[in-house]
Amino acid sequence: MEREEIKQHIISDSATLAEALRALNALSGRTMTLFAVDEAGKMTGTITDGDIRRSLISSGRLDLQVKDAMHRQFRYLQMGNIELKTVKELRRLRITLVPVVDIEGRIAGAYDFGECHSILPLDAVLMAGGKGERLRPMTLTTPKPLLKIGDKCIIDYNVEELARNGIENIYVTTNYLAEQLEEHFSTPVGGVMAKCVREPRKLGTIGSVRLVEGLSHDDVLIMNSDLLTTINYEDMYVAHAESGADLTIAAIPYMVSVPFAILHLDGQCVRGLEEKPTYNYYANAGIYMVKRKHLEMIPADNPYDATDLIADLIAKGGKVTYHPINGVWLDIGSPDDFRHAQELIQNKQLSKL
Repeated sequence: MEREEIKQHIISDSATLAEALRALNALSGRTMTLFAVDEAGKMTGTITDGDIRRSLISSGRLDLQVKDAMHRQFRYLQMGNIELKTVKELRRLRITLVPVVDIEGRIAGAYDFGECHSILPLDAVLMAGGKGERLRPMTLTTPKPLLKIGDKCIIDYNVEELARNGIENIYVTTNYLAEQLEEHFSTPVGGVMAKCVREPRKLGTIGSVRLVEGLSHDDVLIMNSDLLTTINYEDMYVAHAESGADLTIAAIPYMVSVPFAILHLDGQCVRGLEEKPTYNYYANAGIYMVKRKHLEMIPADNPYDATDLIADLIAKGGKVTYHPINGVWLDIGSPDDFRHAQELIQNKQLSKL
């Protein structure tokens, strides 16, 4: 939640109930909760119209102070120590607006779970340096991540969803037509100021991550920027963390149907026939969660792909797992994919996007 929005939810605990009602009325259309603070700015309680109504029923007075009616056993998040299990418990209790307090008890921020899905301890890097050659001529003058699906750029769907998961430290690596992406992210997207990092030359599908400075979490989400997906990032993070994986690959089901009878062979001998079999696989979706320490394996100057990092981790005995996407995933790589993406958005088939 933006600083100016938070201010509208803060009231002195010495204010009158009449003043609190006016402040609540000004919040029309938003979560109707005020954070009460004392003279030192320390949070002392919360107050809603229900608290005021109960006070009026018992006292009949609007000149009482907020501290006389507020809820003192309030829920909050501790700045610098936000745990996912606490976030999930707050959602279970249907507590929508939650303050973040610093070590001195002052309000440092707030999360509105009507807008924010989760608060994940992740940094994020979106890869946006490709030329999108299969989408020419559209990409001759516009980088593929900035092509519009519906009324939004492709990359904005992803940045906004990351922001809704509480990921605020977001980087975008650029190369082709980099100046357009830098201009695009000179203003906030989804309430977050994404930071652009320009490749000096093509460094492969993950090599530019080595250029990113300022990563602060133990785990980093790395993804292609030209995807449309309804992946549940919280579920993926929980699976990644609980498995103790060094790297987790988001995967999509991929089915291959063979329209012929397949021979089962033993040397030159046929041992049987399988009529028109279907084989099910999982394919790499271009979304990864990786321990930040392993990014040091990426060479500083040479091209390096995500598949290289996966292979190197496996070779060194690292734990690489996969997480299936239960929802929509579309890699916008061709004109047919682009048209399909437009149809999905127009028909509102991507409810989360």
